[in-house]
Formats: sequence, structure tokens, C-alpha cells
Amino acid sequence: METTNFGKTKVGAEASLFTLKNKNGLIARITNYGAAITQMHVPDRSGTFDDITLGFSDLDGYLDNNPFFGVVAGRYANRIAKGSFQLSEKRFQLAQNNGDHHLHGGNEGFNTKIWAASELKQSSAEGIRLTYQSPDGEESYPGALNVRMDYILTDANELRIDYQATTDKATPVNLTNHAYWNLKGEGRGDIQDHELSLAANLYTAVDSTLIPTGEILPVKGTPLDFTSPNTIGSRIQEVGGDPQGYDHNFVLEKPEAGALTRAAVLKHPETGRKMEVFTTEPGIQLYTANFLDGTIEGKSGTRYQPHAGICLECQHFPDSPNQAHFPSTILYPGMVYRQTTIHRFSIEP
Repeated sequence: METTNFGKTKVGAEASLFTLKNKNGLIARITNYGAAITQMHVPDRSGTFDDITLGFSDLDGYLDNNPFFGVVAGRYANRIAKGSFQLSEKRFQLAQNNGDHHLHGGNEGFNTKIWAASELKQSSAEGIRLTYQSPDGEESYPGALNVRMDYILTDANELRIDYQATTDKATPVNLTNHAYWNLKGEGRGDIQDHELSLAANLYTAVDSTLIPTGEILPVKGTPLDFTSPNTIGSRIQEVGGDPQGYDHNFVLEKPEAGALTRAAVLKHPETGRKMEVFTTEPGIQLYTANFLDGTIEGKSGTRYQPHAGICLECQHFPDSPNQAHFPSTILYPGMVYRQTTIHRFSIEP
């Protein structure tokens, strides 16, 4: 595994970049700053390799105005209403860093941390293990949380992400990777011509500020129905939102809670690239990069416009600490949080 310097944070901490390669030529690059996927190189049907994830060429981009490109969001990914929840008869107030609400762990979530790194050696895979110790009270969350993440690139053309966490006090935990994918290649236009299917007949309805109302509704008859393949752009005008686009949590079909199942299939017919997403999580957030507005310049020198990428964030549901009928996100001492998400890359003829 190749390791290079990726730059320094504003307080002088050094970040590293780790390059994982498999026998088929696929390359994943991971930095221990924010546990971020910075690059993912896969071939098209002609054998041409392209980087298919949005991001920056060095650490500076991730330090300033980064819309969570490739990072791990935590301690709680997605939104918590009013930044507030009650646990064991005590109310906790978190940062309100997304309007009135809490988003992706707060002002200095896991995406801003330098994670400790060590190499993982396997016979048919290359991997990197990242660990972070979040102290009790960090971003006002209760409990010291020990987090471990393994990124593994296999010879089966899978990028596997295994998460594990333990705590010494009850605390909400919801981790996800926030990569923005574009199967055309990073910086090569929008993703409206990508075909998507989701293993989800239901979604969690939200209000105008993207906080769940508590309703779990059928996708049938709505522009959220991806039970059969549809292009992203075919109904995006019907979705609404400000800015317009998809930013919705889907309830995945599961034979049992925690089962590893296929959640999503993303295809780009022109290049033949295909990405399947498998996860143990109960939900997946579809986000079509609605808030990109051309002000951010990516690693190819291209300014990222709205819908320049698509996020498929495997997760528990947003605002679960305030929604008793959603699957619980509370981790207790003696329990182990575990999650696996796999991105499998292939080519259609």
C-alpha cells in the first residue's frame, strides 16, 4: 500500500493519503482526514479508467467549504431536529449547524478529524484501518465513543466499508460515508442521465426543512419510486425542494434487521459503468448534490454545478432520536455498533 503526505491542517497536524489497488487495476485513495474517499478509479466498457468520485486534489479543499465530499459523517449522520434529543430523562442540545437543525455531527464532526491509520493485509484485498476516539461531550454528545473503520478494496472489484463503535455512556450513533459519485467521471457533467434503482417501497416523509414528519409513506405513484430503474433526471423537476432535487431517506426492504442486502444499483448506459450498493443499514439517503452551485472547484479544475454527483448514504433514518417508531440509533455500554456497506463495480456490455 502506497502512503503519501496529503497536507497539514490549520493547526499543523499532518494528513496522509493511502492508495489501495486491486489486481484488476481499480484504485481507491483514502485520506485519514475525515476518513474520506478522495478518488475511485474504475474502467468503462472500453477499458478506460476514470476517477468517479468528486473531491479535491489536496487537503486544503477539504479544510475550506467542503460539502462532505467522500467523508465519514458522524457522530450522527443526517439531521436531528432543533439539534435536540432526550435520553435517560436528560435533554441534550447539539449544535444547530443546518438552519435550526443539527447536521452530520455538528460544527466539527468526524469529517474534520485526523484518524489513526494502520494497514490491513489480506490475500485478495488491500485495506486501511482508521480509528478515532471521540471524547465524552464532543459536539455535546454524551459518552466517549471509540470508532473503527476498515476500507477494503477486493479483487472482486468491491470497496467494502466496515464500521464498529463502542461507548461508555448511552449515545446516538449513525455513521455513513458521504461520497459523491459520477459514473461518467468526476467533473464531466451532471448525473441526470444515470439510471437508479432502489430496494425501497417506502420513504420517510419530511417537512420543508428536511426533518421527518414521522410518516412512512409508499413511493408508488411519486417521483421517489425507483423500485424499477429510472434516470435521475426523468422526474427530478417533480420533486421540488429549494434547491431542487432529491434529498430523501428510503426505507430498505430487509428479510431481517441488519441483513446485508442490495440497496441500490446505479448505472451509466453510455460508459457501461455500474455500481451496486449493499448494506446492513435500514435506510439509504438519496442526495443529488442540490446545494452545489458552481462556487467549488474540484480536483479536475471543473466547478461543480448542481447535480454534479449523487450520494447514496447507507444509514439509519434522520432524526431517529426523536422518532420512537424509527429503528433505534442509541448505542449503550456493552453493545457494539456494527455496519457494513459494499460498493461493487462492474461493466455492462
